[in-house]
Amino acid sequence: MSLLHPHLSHHVTFTPVDPLGDGLREDILAEQSEPDAIDLENGLDEGDLVNYLESITVDVQNDNDEFTYSED
Repeated sequence: MSLLHPHLSHHVTFTPVDPLGDGLREDILAEQSEPDAIDLENGLDEGDLVNYLESITVDVQNDNDEFTYSED
């Protein structure tokens, strides 16, 4: 016997939420098609990655005074 009045008991269901449904899917696809996107499908070329990360380091070092860079 139900403790609740028969008219008050309801079956609750939830609709699954698509985690990529808010535009994230399109953002990911756009970033993957950028010319400087890192492609890991065919393995990782360590030399290319080192060069890419060094270019980022140089950019950060040469950026405005709002960022301080440390060798640590």
